[in-house]
Amino acid sequence: MQLSHVWSRAMPLFDDENLVSCAGLVPVMALAEQAGLSELISSKVTLASTRVASAGVNPAGKLTSIIAGMAAGADSIDDLDLTRSGGMGRLFTQVYAPATLGQFLREFTHGHTLQLASVARAHLVNLVQRSGLLPGIAQRAYVDIDSLLRPVYGRAKQGASFGHAKIAGKQILRRGLSPLATTISTDQGAPVVAGIRLRAGRAGSGKGAATMLREAITTAQVAGASGEILVRGDSAYGNSAVVNACVRAGVGFSVSISKNPAVSRAIATIADEGWTPVHYPGAVVDPDTGELISDAQVAEVEFTAFARKHPVTARLIVRRVRDKARGDELFPVWRYHPFFTNSAEPTAEADITHRRHAIIETVFADLIDGPLAHLPSGRFAANGAWAICAAMAHNLLRAAGTLASPQHSMARGATLRRHIVTVPARLARPQRRPVLHLPAHWPWAAPWRTLYNATFATGPPTLA
Repeated sequence: MQLSHVWSRAMPLFDDENLVSCAGLVPVMALAEQAGLSELISSKVTLASTRVASAGVNPAGKLTSIIAGMAAGADSIDDLDLTRSGGMGRLFTQVYAPATLGQFLREFTHGHTLQLASVARAHLVNLVQRSGLLPGIAQRAYVDIDSLLRPVYGRAKQGASFGHAKIAGKQILRRGLSPLATTISTDQGAPVVAGIRLRAGRAGSGKGAATMLREAITTAQVAGASGEILVRGDSAYGNSAVVNACVRAGVGFSVSISKNPAVSRAIATIADEGWTPVHYPGAVVDPDTGELISDAQVAEVEFTAFARKHPVTARLIVRRVRDKARGDELFPVWRYHPFFTNSAEPTAEADITHRRHAIIETVFADLIDGPLAHLPSGRFAANGAWAICAAMAHNLLRAAGTLASPQHSMARGATLRRHIVTVPARLARPQRRPVLHLPAHWPWAAPWRTLYNATFATGPPTLA
């Protein structure tokens, strides 16, 4: 595709008050309001005393502005200014400047972030009921938990400290902040964020995990998870607090467990004929070598964990793979990867189900490719509120994609923004009826119209 030479003499002008660059925010934010976003914020978030008198006014309008900007691709406070360009003021009311939104976030305390987290959980439940998000949740739901380290580079960031991060299979120390997140997914539905909590960079991966899981399990149950719920996590969550929280809640667990003398003795009792070959539907990454593996062997043995304080007896399932680094050994050398579960699935199926815990990484990839590309404020509580808003924007886009088409229900966040949200449009009012003129031959016009019709019962207006 070549540019016509006539454009070398053109004059660009940013002067059209009737153009918008993110027309998809119309059905997306309509869906948010139908799920009660403004009402939930008004009833739960209260900034009674603020350093700046006007900063805490109208939290519903300010938080919805932040979430709308994130849904359109904003990853910093300055980027939120995109909601004020062109004709956006004619589409939405209470659109705030980035300076006002930044000032509002800086008024947050830890208590305010807890209020906002409560809004996020209630809004997710409403989105599930409104859009059909998480299909099959009544039969089986998965709650996954994991943490990540978001690097920061300014020394003025509250809570920033050196924590461990794995890059290219190697553990390194990076200065950053560490969000802990829980997700809910189903066999047919893409994962959504049940909760996210910002922590200091040096925080251990399992810090606060039991509380987060209890909240996520309750959210899943309120959203319709009346059948089996399985909690999954890596070895950072294979501890007494997490497992006993699952037992008390009456849900299943499948968590990796660190090898210790008791685990090693249990593995040694497995007979050679007890190992069953397992072939993964897709190759998985070996956590020790970083190589892709598609075949392994699994076996199980009954095991009592945490015997000193709160013993739990369940299945210890062990996956073993050949150590390819020792190709000239006289006898096979194996590496063992155990996990602890009370799942009733056969051994091989339980191992495959446990490995699918990695689905939470797709949520992290979406957040990092979107609002969590940066943690924009110097204040810790402001960044905590920003992370919760990012989770709400992720869930909102996921619900919109579910209404748009089956393909968009599983799409990445960047794809949803490109296909559904960042659609240019021109505003008009023929015969005093509002009309959005969208691009002709838009490749994703059909799912966009489906989403619009699903959120507005009358559908787009038709010219006479």
